[in-house]
Amino acid sequence: MCSHYEAPETERLIAGHGVAPEGQFKIDLWPCYEGPFIRLLNDESAEQEVPELEAVVGQFGLLPSWAKARSLGRNTYNARTETVATKPTYRMAWRKAKHCIIPAAAIYEPDWRSGKSVPTRISRTDGGIMSIAGLWELWKTPDGELHSYTMLTVNADDHALMQNFHKPGSEKRMVVILPNGLIQDWLRAPVERSMDFMRQYPADRLQAEARA
Repeated sequence: MCSHYEAPETERLIAGHGVAPEGQFKIDLWPCYEGPFIRLLNDESAEQEVPELEAVVGQFGLLPSWAKARSLGRNTYNARTETVATKPTYRMAWRKAKHCIIPAAAIYEPDWRSGKSVPTRISRTDGGIMSIAGLWELWKTPDGELHSYTMLTVNADDHALMQNFHKPGSEKRMVVILPNGLIQDWLRAPVERSMDFMRQYPADRLQAEARA
């Protein structure tokens, strides 16, 4: 599971995706922090050959309509693909195909192979932006509205790189990183096709660097 990641700078977002949010966002992101995500500009965009996109600032940690407080996001920053369609927190966003991508320069995971947790920075070998498949919601309260998002994850027990992270004996997970050629397809895919995108990203396209 990914609870810590690094967002790209605004200039990289524009260069990579052609859009950047108007609001301020953090680069070093943890649950309940506010970061950027990218979605279709509107429903009509899904029908266009090249869909229009928009970048939005939202909370890292999904807030369904029934959430009582923003703090729920501390537990909803990742959604397991095995249960996303049925778990109350995520099922409406999944059923409505509220697809987004979460741009990341890198993600961070703990490597326990030495017997202690070693923070490790994971990024694309080509230096490109990771486009992580996610879901978004708009949370409404008497005080206003707040966008939020979650990252989708798959099992990684057999992944050559990601199986090295988290404590021994625990299930290994990884976020769904989309190849560049599938980003637009994911953003406009109907719910019937959503699960087709839930795959591991090739290990040879990722690199890991231990951080003190």
